[in-house]
Amino acid sequence: MDTRQATSVNEAASTARREPAVAGLFYPGDPALLRSEVERLLHAGPVPPGPAPKVLIVPHAGYPYSGPVAASAYRRLRPRHGGIERVLLLGPAHRVWLAGMALPSVSHFATPLGEIPIDQVAWAEARPLPGVIVSDEAHRLEHSLEVQLPFLQVALGEFALLPVVVGDCPPQDLGRLIDRLWGGDETLIVVSSDLSHYRPYADARRVDAHTSERILHKADDLSPEEACGAAAINGLMASRHARALSVELLDLRNSGDTAGDRSRVVGYGAYGLH
Repeated sequence: MDTRQATSVNEAASTARREPAVAGLFYPGDPALLRSEVERLLHAGPVPPGPAPKVLIVPHAGYPYSGPVAASAYRRLRPRHGGIERVLLLGPAHRVWLAGMALPSVSHFATPLGEIPIDQVAWAEARPLPGVIVSDEAHRLEHSLEVQLPFLQVALGEFALLPVVVGDCPPQDLGRLIDRLWGGDETLIVVSSDLSHYRPYADARRVDAHTSERILHKADDLSPEEACGAAAINGLMASRHARALSVELLDLRNSGDTAGDRSRVVGYGAYGLH
């Protein structure tokens, strides 16, 4: 059965919170096991010197696959624990067809580690922008945003969230939203994207190395074949604030490196914008 379906806008009808959809599948559903796993990943390497990035680009597969690569970015935030108040989280739509960008109408997103409040001020600033709709259906089963939340909860402590599912969206529309919500040191921006999908190991390494170079040079015309979160990355690179930053490669691997099977791999890259 095709899981893609038209997204409807319904700002009035809403549950109090968005429940976890992939807990126990992409990451542990038990709170103690989840916290232990995230802390293990975050402490698997040292925190490099220097300021924490303003923007992270991180992968979003199951933790055994992309968790080590995502952690290479999130551990950069450990010195900022308690100092980041708002996270703008952007990721692609996998479960619904979506034109534009979707905000949720709920008041909280939940994980096994607890609830994260939606930043209502940021929500109100984003809602009138071109291409922005409200759709809880776009968020209900979407894993690209959800798998980032436990990392953020452990790395940052308490914060408010503005989650945005990005569909078929002109880069300039998303760039405008990012610039509106850029903020200062209190705001972190996270873009969720994997790289190539289901290529043989050597082919994936070649393709992902090329895509990675394009990201480092701030390309704003990536294709979905290069990165499933291409629309979100393109929008980031269309942001005037982001274009003023430098892009650093933090990690580049694939599921053949992290989970063993090299016949059909998915590529993962982690980047920081300073």
